Amino acid sequence: MLQYIRPHLRPTLLLAYPVVLSQLGHIMVSFVDSVLVGRTGTVPLAAVSLGVNSTNVIMILGIGLSMGSVPLVAAADGRRDQPALSRLLVSSVWLSMLAGLALAGIGQCVPPLMHFLGQPPAVEAMAAPWVRVISWSFLPLMVFQGFREFAEGLGLTRQAMWLSVLANVVNAALCYALVFGHWGAPAMGLMGSAWATLIARILMAALMAAYVLLAPRLHTYRAAVHTWLPDAATLGRLLNVGAPIGVQMAFEVGAFATAAIMIGWLGAVPLAAHQVAINLASITYMAASGISAAATIRVGKLLGGGNLAAARQAGFAAYLLGFGFMGTMAILFIATRHVAPLLYSHDPAVVAQAATLLLIAALFQVSDGLQVMGLGALRGLEDVKVPSVVALLAYWAVALPLGYFLGFGLHLGAPGVWSGLLVGLSIVAGVLLVRFRRETSPEFAAAHPLPVEVH
Repeated sequence: MLQYIRPHLRPTLLLAYPVVLSQLGHIMVSFVDSVLVGRTGTVPLAAVSLGVNSTNVIMILGIGLSMGSVPLVAAADGRRDQPALSRLLVSSVWLSMLAGLALAGIGQCVPPLMHFLGQPPAVEAMAAPWVRVISWSFLPLMVFQGFREFAEGLGLTRQAMWLSVLANVVNAALCYALVFGHWGAPAMGLMGSAWATLIARILMAALMAAYVLLAPRLHTYRAAVHTWLPDAATLGRLLNVGAPIGVQMAFEVGAFATAAIMIGWLGAVPLAAHQVAINLASITYMAASGISAAATIRVGKLLGGGNLAAARQAGFAAYLLGFGFMGTMAILFIATRHVAPLLYSHDPAVVAQAATLLLIAALFQVSDGLQVMGLGALRGLEDVKVPSVVALLAYWAVALPLGYFLGFGLHLGAPGVWSGLLVGLSIVAGVLLVRFRRETSPEFAAAHPLPVEVH
């Protein structure tokens, strides 16, 4: 098997590393916010955790929706279908802009509902205005996603990487200035991080749009555009693929957000410790999701070119890369569990609880990596609906009830809640691996041919 996978490792890595850095851009915003705000106290750090977990489901739903264009663009590129690519460019951008407006509006409705979550009053009071500002950043973020996912579907992954790096430098500098009042800026504390993120995301959107609309190498796709109004049929296909991806991601992120809310019932210290551990785990997850995105592109393009066997091999190459990376991260988490939390907080109680949670995070690194590889490979096949059902059942019917039982029924606290999440991730990883093997087997493909797009 390895001899068939080996030729796909290098192409996957070349596609993956820019996506990894670009994906890390999303989580690095939260990392910088958490590290800098954590220096101002435990309650502000807990407020960031509450704000992030209150809005992440909304944001991830939009990001997942925009990701529906990647397998469609990759498949059309594999077929050399220029008209389809031009329609996908226009419709992807329209869909992302409309979704961004809707998500920003939904985000404004979150603060009045936060008191129903049973969080410490001081934490809730600081989180509410942070959420109002950060929600406005969903519009430029989705504009960025609309242009980015089209380019990445074509295999142009480095541009989004460099823009994400630039935006994160801007965000870090602004956050440092606005949180602490350096360089003549007002000292805004927690709110400074929210305004910094909004400004950085506006910059990302403007630069990514400029690249796609002006770059000479994309002139062919722009020239084939007959109208800058969206095509109804193409919008329907984007929604058909993107909506289940968004729902699946929302189920997963929603489960982690709900776990954070449950941990918040235990107090500000456990919630701050959760924010530290989940932020570190999210960094490795986003890196793995970059390899997963490369799998979507490779599998989709090879499948579009009619080579199912090569698409299968490309998918398993991504599995191998993901397993190696996340296994290494698991070892790193164990080795640094008492040191890494000091980046965020010097409260001994927070550091001690975060170290315990990082042990559990180390255990679910491999499961997390395998499940995201499965998602990426299956998206390349445009198989997105069944993974959404798997996520719903694994996280909401198993992981959260089990986490609640362990955390509160057996009084294990935050480690008990995290143990439930570990079980859910492992179930999803196993089911998706079995499904990808079946969907790409020659026998199953012969009995269930994939639909061919009619023009």
